[in-house]
Order: sequence, then structure tokens, then C-alpha cells
Amino acid sequence: MTIPFRCRCGTLQGEIEPAVTYLRAVCYCRDCQAFTRALDREHDVLDPNGGTDIVAMRPAGVRFTRGAEQLACLSLSPKGLLRWHSACCHTPLANTPRDPKFPYVGVLASCMAGESDTLDAAFGSRPIALGTASARGVVAATPVRTAIGVMRIMWGVLRARLGERHRDNPFFDMATSQPAVEPRVLTRQERAEVTGR
Repeated sequence: MTIPFRCRCGTLQGEIEPAVTYLRAVCYCRDCQAFTRALDREHDVLDPNGGTDIVAMRPAGVRFTRGAEQLACLSLSPKGLLRWHSACCHTPLANTPRDPKFPYVGVLASCMAGESDTLDAAFGSRPIALGTASARGVVAATPVRTAIGVMRIMWGVLRARLGERHRDNPFFDMATSQPAVEPRVLTRQERAEVTGR
């Protein structure tokens, strides 16, 4: 079974394999909120407390099936995460480390097609909570489940590195280890505008 995803206008489409999911999390950190603001999509992505629903998984489980030429990337700072979106309608899609040797991608659930029950069945209905100190309201932290989740990610990354598909990553040119498209790094002024600091 695969779960389809798409940008808001439908130009960029793809699918993901739930079988290679590490975990599901809702992140309330300032940077995830800033990412959606930079694209003017915070009302499409963030929950009432400023959380972003993210499915953490192996990059090998992500495939673009249409409109891959519309993939775009920005970073909030010169060394920050790479944050992927569609160029056509500025839909936030995912985030990755800058180093493709760390096989991780966080795909935003907001770009996935399907009812919430379908997503819950595929990825779980009890996401861990991250960055709760930056939430807009009161959000219960999940310290024990978060610690277990971090271990699950590290174990999944290790397995991916040892597996046959560790070099499958649609967000990078694995021959050069460079991003599939040149990231746009926000200026200090742009970053201040979207982060408030």
C-alpha cells in the first residue's frame, strides 16, 4: 500500500511507502512554523497550536510521479535543514538534513491525500510532540515517547544505511551528494520576518 501526496494545485504529485516510516510527530518548533510563514501557507499546514504533522521516514520511500521539475527548496539559514516545497503553488512538502548520508525525510501530512482515518491507520494516531515550548497554546510534552522515538529514528537510519536502498533519495543527486535543486537561503531580514526574532 502507498499513500499519495500532492501540492495544492496538483502539478507535483507522488507517493510514499508507509512500511519505511520511522514515526509520526507533531512539531511546534519556531522553525517549522517559520517555514510555513515563508511560503504564506501557515493556515494550510499548522494546527491551532502551531504544530506541523510530520511523518518521519526513509527517503527511499518517497517517489515523485508527476511534476518533479516543480520541486523547490529553501533553508532558514546557511546550515539549517533543507525544507522542500512546490514551486508552482508553494505547498510545503518535507524537510531533510543537508547531508544525504543521513537517510531521513520528514514528510508533511498536510500534503497527503486521504481521510484522517487512512493516515492514522498507515502512520499511527498518537504522534509524539516536539518543540512544545514554542507552541501557541498548552501542549502536553511526550518526553518518554519522544526518547523512544529518537531511538527508533536512529535505528531506522542505521538499517537504511546498511540496506540496499540507502542511496535512494529523490531530494538529492546521490552521485554528487548535492540537493536536487539549489536551496534558497533566507536572508537575515527574511528570517527575522518569519521567525519574529
